[in-house]
Amino acid sequence: MKKAIISIAIILCFAINALANDIYQAQALAERLSPRLAKKVTFELVTSMTNGVDIFTLESRGDKVVIGGNNANSMAVGLNRYLNRYCMTTVSWYGDVGVDLPSILPDVPEKEIIEARVPQRFFLNYCTFGYTMPFWDWADWERFIDWMALNGINMPLAITGQEAVWYNVWTKMGMTDEEVRGYFTGPVYLPWHRMANIDAWCGPLPKEWLDGQAELQKQIVERERALNMRPVLPAFAGHVPRKLKEMYPDADIKAMSTWDEFEEPYRTFFLNSEDPLYAKIQKMFLEEQTRMFGTDHIYGIDPFNEMDPPSFEPEYLHNVSKHIYESLTAVDSQAEWLQMGWFLYYQRKDYTPERAKAMLTGVPQGKMTMLDYYCEYKEMWRDLDGFFGQPYIWCYLGNFGGNSNIQGNVKEAGQKLEAALKEGGNNLVGIGSTLEGLEVQQFPYEFIFEKAWDFKKTDEQVVNELADRHVGYKSQPVHEAWKMLYDSVLSIRPTTFCGPLPCQYPELDKEHGRCAVRYNPEQLLYVWDKLLEQDSVTTDAMTIDLIWIGRQLLGDLFFMDKKAFDKAYHERDFEKMNRLREEMTLILVSMEGLNSSHPFCTMHKWIEQARDLGISLEVKDYYEMNARRLVTTWGGDLNDYSSRNWSGLMLCYYNKRWNVYFNYLMDCAKNGKEYNHAELQQSIKKIQDEWPNDKKLPWFIDEINVIKTCKAINAQFRTRFNDIEQTK
Repeated sequence: MKKAIISIAIILCFAINALANDIYQAQALAERLSPRLAKKVTFELVTSMTNGVDIFTLESRGDKVVIGGNNANSMAVGLNRYLNRYCMTTVSWYGDVGVDLPSILPDVPEKEIIEARVPQRFFLNYCTFGYTMPFWDWADWERFIDWMALNGINMPLAITGQEAVWYNVWTKMGMTDEEVRGYFTGPVYLPWHRMANIDAWCGPLPKEWLDGQAELQKQIVERERALNMRPVLPAFAGHVPRKLKEMYPDADIKAMSTWDEFEEPYRTFFLNSEDPLYAKIQKMFLEEQTRMFGTDHIYGIDPFNEMDPPSFEPEYLHNVSKHIYESLTAVDSQAEWLQMGWFLYYQRKDYTPERAKAMLTGVPQGKMTMLDYYCEYKEMWRDLDGFFGQPYIWCYLGNFGGNSNIQGNVKEAGQKLEAALKEGGNNLVGIGSTLEGLEVQQFPYEFIFEKAWDFKKTDEQVVNELADRHVGYKSQPVHEAWKMLYDSVLSIRPTTFCGPLPCQYPELDKEHGRCAVRYNPEQLLYVWDKLLEQDSVTTDAMTIDLIWIGRQLLGDLFFMDKKAFDKAYHERDFEKMNRLREEMTLILVSMEGLNSSHPFCTMHKWIEQARDLGISLEVKDYYEMNARRLVTTWGGDLNDYSSRNWSGLMLCYYNKRWNVYFNYLMDCAKNGKEYNHAELQQSIKKIQDEWPNDKKLPWFIDEINVIKTCKAINAQFRTRFNDIEQTK
């Protein structure tokens, strides 16, 4: 009896400590955001009302705002609700941006009790670790993890530092330091190495990178766990070094298909999961990773992302999954598999329902969770019988490559999500976002994650609250601007290579359909005008909104002028060509100046982060080369995939390419030469080849008055804006 009482006492002690830690972590989060905020709010534990469903409460008691929650993550959502709704502010996901708060922190007039609608809230994409995060330090990650907690995310992808684990595994198996680091890609390309798309590209990886990222990952997962998140760590998916094929000639190792026109030296290799060597490597990797970073028993495994498997036979696909899962549970009996469903969309012609079912049912029911990756466009759960009973998470992608176009299809995405929550079955267990790059406009993702909680908001409430927190106060013109954006303009489905025409490769008569104006430009101009009715910039979010709208309009003007320039070339109207060239160059200069109003709209910031992470000059230069390449001359057939409408790129890179285009066509028109695309390409290629190793920091202007800048641009191009015709 005494032993039983002692055991119960120990369990209660641990439970009390855990609950106290939740309150401590929530209070610490508030303190990180603002010491003044931390003095205003206090936290308490509340019990879930419905079968352990996450819950938060929000109310005023005396001079304090009291936020309750069943854990620190729920408390963080309650804190965000207070900030968004009552303080009218948005917390940036960038660590360099402070939190804008009113001079007097308001009380909460009426108690709120809000429950979660789904238990799992997933965030991130392998690609985000390349397009946004490769050069982040702990300060960047600390704010970002806080932002995830504020938005209720409790299942983040956590793949930083895995190369340090693999380095230990491969060297223990007999590979040399040079062989292992040469197998890895450069730092910005690691997502595609991790997905088994490419090896070695822009490598070898410096040893200091491996060590630094390992230490960073320890901090990341410790904080994520402290905020009641369940980090998704990687596991072995079958991707092995080419060298292993030489070392183990009898192993079932096959070359994978080449990816996106990368040449033979960058081809990847796959070890069949039925081979005994597979289980051995899985064990080595998981044990080493657990030693370094711990485990939450959920692993991201994606064996054939955008790659053809050795066979599409259903039996083969079934056995691959079965043996991968068995290799997991041989090491971790509690293991669960998280699988991104992008391949089921991207290769949907190959993955017929029969093949998809074979692959998914190779894992016991409930042990493989599918991420339905691109639901704002294509919900694969509807085509694949709800993933044949396996749990799945409805995901909003929203952005490819960090593209900076106005896009998102937010309203329709919300409608699709609401329908899925009603029709998606009991195995729909979560809401997520799989964005490829953060870019600067975060509201679409906040909008999606709000739907994980039972706020019962109307569209009008959604838009008005969004407008209030972006400007920092109630403003009828800003309400009207956001209503137009939400209802009309922001209806563009995100696609790959989606950026304004200035960021695209110059070609004669190329329509560049992904740059086309898919809305009535008068509506977007109306939005900009309404935002510019404000006398001053009061929040970081407002600065971003003004830049976001203004540079889109300038890109639309450039698109129209480019069509006119090409037409003038065919008419051999040299005078008109020259006038349009001056107009388009002025647009690029204006885009440069507008983007420089915010550091995260600049190439300078991207390069600065890269260089700051390096210790030696050699490594700093190497990181900068990687940073420059990814957002411009990617490699393979992916050049310009990561279209970034940034200061520093507009004049130092894109303008140089367009000047070559203008000069070439004007020379042809003036001298009666025939247009030769190959000749033009060769001249542009010279600029692209020089760009990655150009050591000059792109131009950057700091502390520009964004309202003044926007109004000047608006006035300068007003006639042109009014003359824009709607383009179908």
